[in-house]
Amino acid sequence: MYPTERLKGIEVFVEAARAGSFTVAGQRLNLTNSAVGKSVGRLEARLGRRLFERTTRSLALTDAGSAFYAICLRVLSDLADAEAVLASHENEPIGRLKINVPVAFGRMQVMPLVLQLAERHPGLRPEVNFTDRFVDMVEENVDLAVRITASDVWPDALGRRHLGAERLIICASPGFIERQGSPGSIDDLAEFDSVLYGRADGSTIPWRITQDGASAEARVMEGRLVLGSAEAQVEAVKAGFGIAQLATWLIRDELERGELVQVLPEAATDGLPLHLVWPRSRQLSPKVDALITLLAQELRIR
Repeated sequence: MYPTERLKGIEVFVEAARAGSFTVAGQRLNLTNSAVGKSVGRLEARLGRRLFERTTRSLALTDAGSAFYAICLRVLSDLADAEAVLASHENEPIGRLKINVPVAFGRMQVMPLVLQLAERHPGLRPEVNFTDRFVDMVEENVDLAVRITASDVWPDALGRRHLGAERLIICASPGFIERQGSPGSIDDLAEFDSVLYGRADGSTIPWRITQDGASAEARVMEGRLVLGSAEAQVEAVKAGFGIAQLATWLIRDELERGELVQVLPEAATDGLPLHLVWPRSRQLSPKVDALITLLAQELRIR
């Protein structure tokens, strides 16, 4: 059955259910009583269920009719919203824009772009939530999220855009290298103090190591320090507490200033992918579209 066939009779059925009468529904839709009855009859035949209990004096929804009525109301409402969004697609992005971002990446990379968008569109009211936990975007009414994750399973209700992957390097401060030297090979890493990222459950994130051109493998390290903040990791490494594997987007300025230096460049590897994620129901909203366009153009993950 073609999708358009599924819409036939729905408007008539909904109006009849609202009115509680084929006659009144016909008057509202400029149809005859007979035309309304035939339309509902064809819909019932297609669905294989009675939607109304009919008597000479009353018209009432059956249990199946009540369930179908609730769904039809949502479908018609979604269609009306889609038409309204398309009609206003060229309008200025305005209103509340709820955004969910990872803590460090959100502060350093996403927030400057959100401020840029807000300055460009004064009617926009961004609400930015910084968290490293995954949220139910539909349940928590989020318009767009930035996610750095290896997950390749996405609900059908969410749209997404892949923007690349992190670049992970092993680095240390010049002072640390002067005191303890630099690892000469990947096998030497275990002999050096390291600064690790710790998860809330007490585990640490293994390092992804590329060796001899092979695909990256996870390597669990023993850390001198375990920190639950990427930015705290950077500060500890700069202070000379050990070496760390860090994303280049996180330490771009430190590398440029010479506060951190890369070691074992042959061990550098791709990290987690970056995605923009949004509820498909909001994809055509001017404010969401403007944010997706800006982030897709400007976000730098490497």
